[in-house]
Amino acid sequence: MSAKPVVIAIDGPSASGKSSTAQWVAERLGFKHADSGAIYRAATAARLRAGGAKDAAKWTEAEVLDAAKKRVRIVAGERSFTPEIDGKPAEDELRGADVTSCVSAVARMEGVRQWVNEQMRSVAARASIVVDGRDMGTAVFPDAAVKIWLVADPWERARRRLVQTLKRAPTDEEIAEETDRLVHRDAKDAKQSAQAPDAVLLDTTYLTQEEQVDRIVALARTVATRDAASG
Repeated sequence: MSAKPVVIAIDGPSASGKSSTAQWVAERLGFKHADSGAIYRAATAARLRAGGAKDAAKWTEAEVLDAAKKRVRIVAGERSFTPEIDGKPAEDELRGADVTSCVSAVARMEGVRQWVNEQMRSVAARASIVVDGRDMGTAVFPDAAVKIWLVADPWERARRRLVQTLKRAPTDEEIAEETDRLVHRDAKDAKQSAQAPDAVLLDTTYLTQEEQVDRIVALARTVATRDAASG
């Protein structure tokens, strides 16, 4: 689409489908994918590996940053930039219960947020990327070529998350519990992120993932055509 690296930023609340959609968009466009959430999880896992309390409320920002800088490295793969810990992939660990219970507290640490944002800007200088997170289109990439704010009804977000984690259809009771957790997390995370004024709002409640991807890819190609004509 351009000789200069291009950034497509996808933001939105937890479990809105940002990462899986971003991966697919990146594949369709021939870009790489970079997930800021995975880097926050890697920083959290690095601190857990350092030992001591497993309660993030007892951690200091300095401890988390020290562990992250010593142990975490962002590696370029064929299709994505992914974090490694102590020189090895750690996807299962990043999605584990211990990391999940602590990552929100880590993501609220200002110094950690700055470090993660630096990692994201670093990979964006190396290749055209599709990034997803919570403040990608505002604090990290305010000049991104395309900005998407991805949302969905909390019940639907909870259902999708449970299908992904349980590998089966969840019960209404399970969805209700997960919905409650998501709503509370949204309230906490709202202080950290907001929709960029120039972001396109995309409500995916009644869209298939393929439909979501089609719309974002179409928008990206339209913007590329416009920029080529004006340049």
